Parts: sequence; C-alpha cells; structure tokens
Amino acid sequence: MGMTRGTVDRGTPASGRPSRTGAPTVPVPPTSRDGTVVRARDSFLRDEPVPRGAVRQAILASWVRSREMHVDPARIDLGREADSARDSPLFHAARPLIDATAASMANEPMSLILCDHEGVVLDRRTGDSRLAQHLDRVWLAPGFCYAEHRVGTNGIGTALECRGPANVFGHEHYVERLEALACAAAPVRHPVSGRIVGVVDLTGWRRDADWLMTTTTVMIARQIEQCLLDQASQHELALLEDYLTASRRNQGAVMAVSDDILMLNDRARTLVDPGDQASLVAAAAETLAAGRAGQIVVDLPSGAVVRVLCRPSRSAGAGSGGVLLVHPVDRAPRSRPPGHHHAAPPPAVVGSGTLWTRCVQAVDRQLHLREWTVLAGEPGSGRRTLLRGVHQTCRSTDHLRVLQAAQFDQDWLADLAAELDEGASTLVLADVDLLPPDAVREVVDILEPHREATEADRTWVAATVAGGPQSPELSALLDLFPRTVDVPPLRHHVEDVPDLVRACVSRLTHGGDLAVSPEAMRVLTRYPWPGNVAQLDQVVRRVVARRRSGVIGPADLPAEVHATSRRVLSPLEAIECDAIVQALAAADGNKAEAGRLLGLSRATIYRKVREYGITAPPPEGQRRAG
Repeated sequence: MGMTRGTVDRGTPASGRPSRTGAPTVPVPPTSRDGTVVRARDSFLRDEPVPRGAVRQAILASWVRSREMHVDPARIDLGREADSARDSPLFHAARPLIDATAASMANEPMSLILCDHEGVVLDRRTGDSRLAQHLDRVWLAPGFCYAEHRVGTNGIGTALECRGPANVFGHEHYVERLEALACAAAPVRHPVSGRIVGVVDLTGWRRDADWLMTTTTVMIARQIEQCLLDQASQHELALLEDYLTASRRNQGAVMAVSDDILMLNDRARTLVDPGDQASLVAAAAETLAAGRAGQIVVDLPSGAVVRVLCRPSRSAGAGSGGVLLVHPVDRAPRSRPPGHHHAAPPPAVVGSGTLWTRCVQAVDRQLHLREWTVLAGEPGSGRRTLLRGVHQTCRSTDHLRVLQAAQFDQDWLADLAAELDEGASTLVLADVDLLPPDAVREVVDILEPHREATEADRTWVAATVAGGPQSPELSALLDLFPRTVDVPPLRHHVEDVPDLVRACVSRLTHGGDLAVSPEAMRVLTRYPWPGNVAQLDQVVRRVVARRRSGVIGPADLPAEVHATSRRVLSPLEAIECDAIVQALAAADGNKAEAGRLLGLSRATIYRKVREYGITAPPPEGQRRAG
C-alpha cells in the first residue's frame, strides 16, 4: 500500500487501458508539466483565457468555484474547529484501520488523513517529520477545515464537492502555498443511508506523487465503510433489509426513513422533489411512530399530492423509522367561471423555488380559509403583488381593494370602514408599519368589530409589514391577525430569477421578440438583489427601454448588476464598485488599464474586483456584435 519514489519519471500509460493491477490508468500526473499548469493558473487568476487542455477540466471547475467563494489564492488562514467530531461513529469505526494502515506506511513520505463530512480533519498520521512540519504550516492538521470554501482546490474539499474521488497535484492547488504537495482523496459513505460521512486522504510531496494514490484512497474508503457496516445498529440493518425487500416487491416509489437515515429508490427520486422530501417525511413520522401500518394523503410544497403507505420497521424499538410506499394522486383543477381566462400572473408570483412555492401556497391557504393574515418581508420582496396574484388566481371576479399606509389620511380611515361594512372580498393594508401611532389605534378600533365575524363571505384582510422592532401600537394591530407568512427576499430564492426576468421582459415587450442570453442571465442570477423583486423589475425596465428586440447580453445590463458581492454594499462601497465597473467598461475589460484610470495599483484593482465579485464587461467589439 506504500508509495514508491520516482514513479512519475517512469510515467504511466495514457491510453486508459487497464494496467497490470486491473485498475484503469490515466495520463501522467501533472508533475512533469508543471510549467504548463503554472501558466494556466496565472492566466486564470488574471481572468485571462486558459488554453484548452492545459489543465484538467475537474481542476478548472474547482478553480472557478474557489474564485466564486472568494478564496484568497495567496494565503491560508484557518480558524480552529471544534474537536467534538472525534467522538463520531466514523472516527471510532475507522481508527483501527487507520492505525494499521499508518503503521504499514511509517517509512513513506506520505500522510494518511481522515476528515468528517464537512472537511474537518479528525486524524492525521505522518511518518515523515519534514512533511508533518510542512502540513502544520499549511494548517492541514486535526481540528482544521479543508473544505473548498476555506482553502480552494485540494483533494479533500474537491472530493466533497464532486462527491467522488479527487486528486490534485502541485500547482493545480488554488492556493499557492499548497503547490509543493500532491493529494488524493475519496469520500466515505454510510453503508445504510448512502450519505457521505467523511473523506480519507493521502497527501505527500508533489515529486513523489503517482496515480496509485487515488486507487489506494478508494480502497481505504471502502474498508472504512465495511467497518461502519460492522458497527451499524440492529435497527439500521433491519431498516435496510425492509427497504431492499420493499424495493424488490414494488415497482413504484419506495423510501426508508428514520431519525438519521433517508433512502430513496430511483422512482422516488423522480417522483418526490428534493424540496418536498422533508415535508413528506414529517407527515409520515406520526403514523410511523404509532407502530402500525397506515395510509395518509400529503399535500407537498411543490403542489403535488401523494398517497403514502407507511410501514414501521420490524425491528424492536424502531421508533419513527420505517418504509414508505409513495403513489402520486391526480388533483382535479380548481373550477373557474365558464368562459373565464386568467391573465398571465404578475412577476411576484412567478417562480417554482421551494421557499417561494411554500410562501404562495400558505397565502393561498389562508385566503381560502378567510383567515386574516400578515405578510412580513423586506421592501420590494413582492408582498403586495403576491396578494394581488393569489386573489386574481382564486377569486378574480371578486372585489379587491389595496389601501397603502403611505397615503394615510382621514379619507383612508373612511375607506377602510366602508370596505369592511360593504363586504369587499379581499382588503390589503399595505405597509402598516408606516402608519402613525395614533392612526394605528384608530385602525385597530375599526378592525376589531369585524375580527370575529363568522359569515362565509366575510372580508379577507391581509396586511403587509417589514421586519424589525414593533411599537406597542403596531403589536396591538398585528395581534388581530392570527397568521403570519414570511415572504423570502429574492436572494433566498435566486433560482427564480430567470423566470422572473423572462416574465418581466415578456410583460414589458407585450410578448415581443426580445430574449436574454445565458451569459446575461448568469450575471443577473449572481447579483444579490438588495432591493428584491422591485429592483429586478426596475433593472429590466431600464434594459428594455434601450433594447426592444434581439438578445440582451451582459453589456446591456446596468453597472450595478455586474457586482456579485455576497453582502449588501454600503453607499461608499457601492460608489466605488460602480466606478470600477465603469472603468472596466472604458478599458475593454482590462483590469490593469482600469486600475490606471482610477489611480489604483494592479494588486488593488484585482483585489477590489474579487472583493466585490465584479464580472468584467466584454470588449467593445463584442458589445457591438451583441
């Protein structure tokens, strides 16, 4: 199992044919072409094109992730992690095998490392004192995290990101202080649940590396998995047997669940969206806890409806664990007035992300129950438009009235009383946190008599409010509303940005011939949107005002969205960020020239671009072509 010096010089076959050991071979490790990798890495860090074939695709993808996570390529500075993970089942199960393997490698310039599922080092065995000292200097030691978001491209973090074996040689590391090392890692999976519980890694000097490191780490990972299986509880094994039996006997969707296990067959993965899994398991937990088989029907956050047959595990003390047989249920569409056709939904109700879907369904449910509801969320998050959209979808022929607190006067109070007395179907009190304290008390007095009305057609009242401290008067008003629905900010459901953008473009162009390029959509998706959906709508309006047809490219987008910082910028930072974006546009994307125009050094301009997450506009020629 030990590593042999000098294997790189002899080389390995590049054909991909099996070697004499029976393991597939791959091209020679990059040690012999360090110069090519160094130049490729330098080009990447300067945002210049990387020559095709100069670096492996898996490494290039990891570099991109490292840059997007703002890893500093020039330094390593890790904070101490908790040592409690050494009490984990993984550590105790693997320890005898780690002891035996480390003893067989005692004379090799190689380190054997065990990490948990987050990349925190649990154990490190090194027989070479000089290598051990170097690993200490780069924080590759027990208690420190080597995930990609902490140290960029490396065997441990990249294996976790790719969910499979990974090897990184020399200058392929994103952080230059790791360039003297080579590492190969393989994830360790729980033998019952299949989830990744840790990583085993071999790290040594770059000059001593060979591709057998990967084969060795995979073999050690499989042996650790066997150790975990040997230590698995009787309940886990019984649940696994129940799951396998149910999968053999049923062609449909099968799941197995317990407090810390979730298994799905291929049919279940297709039928049950990832965002629906938690809701389904929670709904089934009560039935399983009763200890007898039962059948339930579950409305899932995505809108799907499933019938679930719950079978508790046969093992004693199974608790809430068991097998679920899941079947889809066809839901009849909600009836609509004859001949009625709904208009396209407004932008705020566009989206299919899990958080947004749950929010829309919660508001829809409260409207049907006529339960007074508060929508809480950041300004611009779409609270008011969401209420309009749900009303339009469910009760489009009924009367809707929106009273905005920002327009408060005595007529406002009179309108409020009239709408309640005359039975408006839906009444929205927008931004009630903006009402003066005296006005809030008057609103409470008007609403109070109607709060306990029992008529089936009573007015459904919804209020919108921003987060933050509440005055006693506002708290008294909100107490009249028994339900609160949190509306997520756009940065929490960025997966909906493409749909929102397309809906805005279609609405503003009346279905005209204007598309958004994938490059422009990536820029829009990466922007943090501190102003939420309202800001997105304004950005699209400005773009459409300048381009009415063709394809919207990155150069058509305003400067503000080319900044993809993961935090909201202060006013001064926003001004600086905009100045850099404009300078980059004037310099055709050349950072050094942009720095000269702004009076900034080359190092400073590169640091600012990384800090603010700025995506440089394309050169002028490409902008004209777009």
